[in-house]
Amino acid sequence: MDPATQGSKRHVGNGIMRETNARLPAWRSTVANAALATNHPLTAAPVSISIVFRFLRPKGHFLKSGLSPKAPLHLTSKQKGDIDKLSRAVLDALTGTLLHDDSQVVQLSAHKRYTTQQERPGALITIIPFAAN
Repeated sequence: MDPATQGSKRHVGNGIMRETNARLPAWRSTVANAALATNHPLTAAPVSISIVFRFLRPKGHFLKSGLSPKAPLHLTSKQKGDIDKLSRAVLDALTGTLLHDDSQVVQLSAHKRYTTQQERPGALITIIPFAAN
């Protein structure tokens, strides 16, 4: 599944706010389930997180013979989301699964690109605890 963004909310009445991205709950659930499947315990340590967001290429990137040589490697379109909003959705999904709280993240690296032919869309997430001093 393509990664989903988090960040924009709309007021629906009676003080209730809803995320504007309808795909966000499914994306967060996918990330949380994958995190739980690692069977790593919750950590309270400070961590460094690296996220590579992978998106399917548009059909316009392909020729009948395969990928167009002019097709870009990196996704720069706003249509797939701002990298900070993509990152927020992942960090919130990791809260309560691998991290006690996303405030433990003291270093964050995020990258968004198109998938290769061998990859599926989604996110590759690496979490490295900082050693205690």
